[in-house]
Amino acid sequence: MLERSRGHPEAPGAFIALEGIEGCGKSTQIARICAYLERRGLSCLATREPGGTPLGDALRQILLAPDNQSMDGLTELFLLEAARRAHVQEVILPARHQGRIVISDRFSDSSVAYQGAGRGLGVERVERLNTLATDGLEPDLTFLLDLPAEIGLARVADRARARDRMEREVIAFHERVRQGYLDLARRRGERYAVIDARRPEEQVFARVRERLEPLLGLAPSDSG
Repeated sequence: MLERSRGHPEAPGAFIALEGIEGCGKSTQIARICAYLERRGLSCLATREPGGTPLGDALRQILLAPDNQSMDGLTELFLLEAARRAHVQEVILPARHQGRIVISDRFSDSSVAYQGAGRGLGVERVERLNTLATDGLEPDLTFLLDLPAEIGLARVADRARARDRMEREVIAFHERVRQGYLDLARRRGERYAVIDARRPEEQVFARVRERLEPLLGLAPSDSG
C-alpha cells in the first residue's frame, strides 16, 4: 500500500506515470485506469507531458511541429524541462495535495529515454536537469508499455492524422528510445512495471490492475 511519495512525502495523493515508445497504447490505458479508479470511488486526474498547463501546451505544439525538425536535442530538452516544471508546480502537486491520484502520460523518464538515449545527450545529464525541474519528484509507480519499435510505428501509421515530429523519426531512433526505457526499468525496478504492449488491450489492463490495486490499497476486482 502507498505510504509516502518519493521526493514529496507530505503529498497525500498518488502519482502514476505511463511510459513507452510511440504507438504503445498509453492513452488507451490511461482512460481505462481513470474509469476504473472512479468506479472504485477514487478521484483521479489524467494529464500529459509535454502539456497539462497553458505553457506546457504551447511548448508541446513547438516540440511536435514537423516544421521544427531541425531542432537539436539540447534545445528540445530545455523546452521539455520548462514545461515539466510548470506541470509539477501547477498541476501534479496541487492535485496530490487534494488527495487525488494523478495519472500522467509521460514524465521525467521520457526525457531520459528520448533525449538521453534517443538523442544521445547522456542519461546523467538529463537526470540532473530532471531533478532540477521537478525538485526530485518521481512517480510512485511507472508502467512501461513495451513493444518493438516497428510495431509501434506501424500502429502510428494506421492513425487517421498526420505524424508529428517525434513520430517521423527513423526507426533507429525509436529503437534507442525503447532500449533507454528498458535500461531505466532495470535500474529502477522497485517502481517500474514492464508490460508487454503487444498483448490485447484487456490483457494489458489486467496487468496494470495487478500492480495498481496493492499500491492504492484496493481489494482485487474481477471487472475492468
